Formats: sequence, structure tokens, C-alpha cells
Amino acid sequence: MEDEIKIAGLVEESIVDGPGIRFVIFTQGCPHNCYGCHNPQTHDMSLGKCEKIDKIVEKIDSNPLLKGITLSGGEPFLQSKKLVNLISKINNKNLDVVTYTGFTYEELIEKASEDNGYLELLKNTDYLVDGRFEIDKKDENLLFRGSSNQRIIDVKKSLLNNKVIICDF
Repeated sequence: MEDEIKIAGLVEESIVDGPGIRFVIFTQGCPHNCYGCHNPQTHDMSLGKCEKIDKIVEKIDSNPLLKGITLSGGEPFLQSKKLVNLISKINNKNLDVVTYTGFTYEELIEKASEDNGYLELLKNTDYLVDGRFEIDKKDENLLFRGSSNQRIIDVKKSLLNNKVIICDF
């Protein structure tokens, strides 16, 4: 159903999934199955639960302390259009959006189509943490990332300049 999203869970206030206090949506389902993944329970598409988008938006809108929302998983891009729908319904337009993905920015741009909604979700994302988790590159000193191959990308600037613009919070 278009008014529901398949999630593994929600964290209504987090300080470890992006800058400031964040509302985190852990989507269910991931094709990457990275060895050593922090959220392996989010991989199986048959698990998780369906949650009404309006119910999630209500929770986000009711918290004046939030700086932003974080889309994690699982793989958020498997539900791109539903997440764009959710973002469009949030009343506080000052909230930034951080999206985690196992895809690289380049893969998302290359594979973007009307059907999958990748570009639409990118356009609604402020910061993208991209790339598969690689256990041999694990670094616990990295901010908001698990392995050194992952990048924090300023999506708005990257789309505007037609090249990846790395940012640091």
C-alpha cells in the first residue's frame, strides 16, 4: 500500500545517526548483506512491519527538538517513492534529511529511473552516507559512518555541480 512503509523500527530521538537530535526510520529489506553489518536483522524483506506513513509523520511533527530525520535500514532506496511521500508530508521544512545507503552515489544516479524513484529520493536528501560497509575498513573513529570507504555527500551541491561534493559535519 502506498500509504505504508515497511520498517524494522523507529528511534524517535537519536544523536548517533547524523547531526543533532534525529528521528530515525530503519527500513526493512536490504540486498547488500554486508558482512559485519550493524543491522543484519533489517535485511530480510519478509520481516519487519508495515507502518502508516501518516503515523510516522505525526510523531516527527510532534517533536520540536528534532534537527532532522535519518533514513537508514535496511536499504532506504528500496522504498524510495514511499520515503519521498513521507518527507513531503512533514510540516517542519527546516528538518534536514540524512539517508544511509549501501549503493554509491554514482550507482544511484546511473540506475535512477521513473520506476524506482532514486533521483526523487536523492533530491529530497540533504546528506547521503553511501557505500557498502566493509569490515576490513571498519573505523570506530569515523563520524556517522562504519567504514572508511563510506562517504558523507552533500547531495544538493552534488546534483547542482554534477559531481560528488564530500562534506563533513
